[in-house]
Amino acid sequence: MNRNKSDKLLAVLVIIFSVHTSEAHQPILNLESEDSKKNHFLIEEPEISKAIYAELKGQPHYYQVSSEKDFRFYAGITVPKIEGCTIRKKFSYEILDSDFQLIDYKDGESFEWWPWYEKHGKKWYWIGPEIGQKFKSDRVYEKGTYYIKVFNEDNSGQYVLAVGDIESFPITVIAKLLFTLPKINSIFWDDVECPGKKKES
Repeated sequence: MNRNKSDKLLAVLVIIFSVHTSEAHQPILNLESEDSKKNHFLIEEPEISKAIYAELKGQPHYYQVSSEKDFRFYAGITVPKIEGCTIRKKFSYEILDSDFQLIDYKDGESFEWWPWYEKHGKKWYWIGPEIGQKFKSDRVYEKGTYYIKVFNEDNSGQYVLAVGDIESFPITVIAKLLFTLPKINSIFWDDVECPGKKKES
């Protein structure tokens, strides 16, 4: 293994083994741009904490949550915070039942988003409305199938959907982090500029 790969692996392992708080989520990159009710993203093990990085490109995103037993439910929406930029896009989301009937709604447009530093990933976020409190679940959903619909006025922009509140980093997840984290950092922070701000040469 060359030094570059060795350094990256060490960095990932340090992050994983130093995490002991409820803010730790498995990072997942969702590059699908045409999610719909018929082509939704499946969230497995809904109590396990995950951060799903995605971008709306013209229509809402739908996420399916299914469980064969009652489960603790948490959901929150965040936006990557770029240095020197105000928040670019705000997002709302709905919780729907198996027939796509509304159960809960969080209005991101009227919410006062606030900045937060995630110390393990060393990144800043804008924190939007959550179903739960302080990144933790405060309710139990009955077993069954549910959907989370993420949207805004023009269905555009990058966001992060956080679900679940139980930390879990099995070896398969740790292995994927070596490839997932650099890509997420590039797409959602490193290669993003403020509108109207000239790129430094």
